[in-house]
Amino acid sequence: YNPSFFKHLVCAFLIIVSVIYFLIFDFVKKKKVLKLEEQELQEKINLLANDSTRSNALVKSLNEKIQRYGSLKGMIEKLSSSFVLDDIARFLVNETSNLLHEKGNVCILYLFDQESKELGILATKKEDSVAIIKSKVGDIFDQWVLVKMQPLLIEDTEKDFRFDFEKIPQKDARVFRSLIASPLSSGKSMLGVLRIDNPHPGVFNSEDLRFLSTIADLGAMALENAILYQRTKELAIKDGLTNLYLRRYFSQQLNQEVIRSVRKKSELSLLILDIDKFKSYNDKYGHIAGDIVLKTVGNILNSYFSEPGNLVCRYGGEEFAVLLPEVAKSKAIKLAEDLRRKIKDFDIFLRKKKTNISVSIGVATFPSDARTKEELILKSDMQLLKAKDSGRNKVCYS
Repeated sequence: YNPSFFKHLVCAFLIIVSVIYFLIFDFVKKKKVLKLEEQELQEKINLLANDSTRSNALVKSLNEKIQRYGSLKGMIEKLSSSFVLDDIARFLVNETSNLLHEKGNVCILYLFDQESKELGILATKKEDSVAIIKSKVGDIFDQWVLVKMQPLLIEDTEKDFRFDFEKIPQKDARVFRSLIASPLSSGKSMLGVLRIDNPHPGVFNSEDLRFLSTIADLGAMALENAILYQRTKELAIKDGLTNLYLRRYFSQQLNQEVIRSVRKKSELSLLILDIDKFKSYNDKYGHIAGDIVLKTVGNILNSYFSEPGNLVCRYGGEEFAVLLPEVAKSKAIKLAEDLRRKIKDFDIFLRKKKTNISVSIGVATFPSDARTKEELILKSDMQLLKAKDSGRNKVCYS
């Protein structure tokens, strides 16, 4: 036994243990450092991945915006080339539906009537052919846009605190949960409302609303131009007082209808009527009263003969004419009698005094009474004179 050797052996062992402990400690320490570095690196990778995802989404969104707004160039060209109101409305709803085809289900364009102060459907585009639009004057959302003259985004109709979902009329006829709507306006003048909706909630966002508003602005300019163009055309063919067609336009249409009746071998009836003792209203109440009488008769005629195809004109002075395509003589006589009674029973107030007016009516039908346009007018006029000569407030026919 050598104590010195044993002492050196113990020292060597302790040194080896110390070295091993140090190496283990250093390894653990470095492992922790590497673990932290790995976590930091993973976080950076995740951030880069998120940035990449956001960048890809942003690129995709920008491409969609470029594609959307790029398509507006063709829309502008199309809108600027048309002055027909119905054509513009149909084009707007079709293009809006196409550009938002992934989101929209039903697109509606309402036109605002300046006289009745109500909205009325002008055009629709439905992706779902069975969808039924029962509200022809708009719902609470359209009325909101109309009154506020501001665009509207509804993410969920059942959760939007601004509106009472229970007040939506006929909500069971066509289900929609989300919508965007924009006013069609020019300055302070309201032209209508353009809207698109979807049966699912959360479909539309603020970017969709901005895009719809851009379309609405372009559409409003085209609609206004079409309305002004239509009014300009009507000024040339309509009487300013009664809003009935002028005699020149009536004569042109009568010629076309006679040709059509010959081709189709159908009947064509003509009514010519005259306000009885019209001069007495001017003499007793003044010329303003005479204008009131003319406008009243014009309104009754417009309302009574409102079916498509009928044509009413102010023939001259206190005379009016009504063209009734494909109407047999017997029916024309009945219509004339009903009209005579309707006018006679209508109360009119002149200088706060209630009075009634009457008309005399002559009826003729092509081809049974006449073979030409001129002869048809002559025969109707002769029957009118007969009605006036036999006491007025009558209907006469061959």
